Amino acid sequence: QLNDTHPALGIVELLRILLDEEDLPWDQAWDITTNIFNYTNHTVLPEALEKWSVSMVERLIPRHMQLIWEINHRFLQIV
Repeated sequence: QLNDTHPALGIVELLRILLDEEDLPWDQAWDITTNIFNYTNHTVLPEALEKWSVSMVERLIPRHMQLIWEINHRFLQIV
């Protein structure tokens, strides 16, 4: 159970491990990941939410950003 912004990167890190290190196909890796993690946001106050620039994330953890873009793309396909 995640309830803060920065631990949410654990979701993408698990997905990365399952895809890149365990060689699982996307659907299986995503199914495992989404069955392990839950996220709850307890506040709507903007000052309580962390914000990271896309350029910073792409520079520091580029593979994670690739996966975030792919998650977003797949999400947009179903909504």
